[in-house]
Amino acid sequence: MQLTRAADYGVRVMIHLASIAKGERVSRAELAHTGAVPDSFLGKILQQLVNGGLIHSHRGKSGGFELAVPAERISLLDVIRAIQGPIYLNTCLMSGDSCDRQGWCAAHSVWIVAQARMIEVLEAARLDQLARESALRQSGLVEVTWAKS
Repeated sequence: MQLTRAADYGVRVMIHLASIAKGERVSRAELAHTGAVPDSFLGKILQQLVNGGLIHSHRGKSGGFELAVPAERISLLDVIRAIQGPIYLNTCLMSGDSCDRQGWCAAHSVWIVAQARMIEVLEAARLDQLARESALRQSGLVEVTWAKS
């Protein structure tokens, strides 16, 4: 399983949006610049984040983008799912009869555990924590906040 480039860009955009003050908006140009996201690709990503209910888009002179949900309630898993849909470590973990080897494959139980742990890590990584860590890293202070108990 590999995250798509779109999901990676979406995470960058969302961390930046989580770093701005509540009630402020960010322009599309600023999001492209700070996230190093090609403008031609950014529109689709922003549309997926809007459709996923994670951000609001406002038109006009005072327009821009802002989080639709408080950053502490948005996980990396939410962002990734909004961009690329459900994620699976292996196709055999998809619902239905995606793999006829499930009943006897010794690796299947390993994939189940690995999938569950991956989901736990992505769910635990909250945007507010990642935005704080990003600010610390940019200031030269490095602290991993999202993985603390």
